Amino acid sequence: MTHPNCIRVLIVDDHDMVRKGLSVLLQAFDDLELVGEARDGLEAISMSDKLDPDVILMDLIMPQMNGIEATRVITHKHPNTRVIALTSFEEENMVMDVLEAGAISYLQKNVTIDVLGDSIRKANLGLPTLSPEATHLLINTLGGKGLPNLSAREMEILKLMAAGLNNLEIALKLGISRSTIKTHASHILAKLGVSSRLKAVRIAIEHHLLS
Repeated sequence: MTHPNCIRVLIVDDHDMVRKGLSVLLQAFDDLELVGEARDGLEAISMSDKLDPDVILMDLIMPQMNGIEATRVITHKHPNTRVIALTSFEEENMVMDVLEAGAISYLQKNVTIDVLGDSIRKANLGLPTLSPEATHLLINTLGGKGLPNLSAREMEILKLMAAGLNNLEIALKLGISRSTIKTHASHILAKLGVSSRLKAVRIAIEHHLLS
């Protein structure tokens, strides 16, 4: 029986057996619904436009258009759709590129069924999941940056950013103006020496601020 509030999932992979295997895994969860399968990035964009899935399991190395470019287009056109990069590769540039393109999570294809299901649920809530390999690569890429001189308010805002809240949502939660949040966010990025919220969030993950 399908869960009344099931999460609608689109699978994108150029290998038939991988798509079939993932579709079988999804059937183990009554709160996850497979709504479609795509074989490359271009087809993923087209199906996203038609199906408006909640979560996409996105392969990265595919013909026609790779998963990184497809992720960039889809997350721009459909900001409420969450993309999980699901790949056999763990190259440093690939991890950073797909996360910068808008993917919320990065997992290896050897992930367990329970981790996959939990990651899909978290992604639907706006919460990231990173494989140990991806976390290690990001820590190295970011140079092991610490959290220098962040005020208590800035730490609070960074945690909320890491939890997936945007500036307006953070402002409403803390009861202060959106412009004030924007100013704090700018100070956070400057103090951490990073150029984007994404990189700031990765540092937050490194320091276990989500736990």
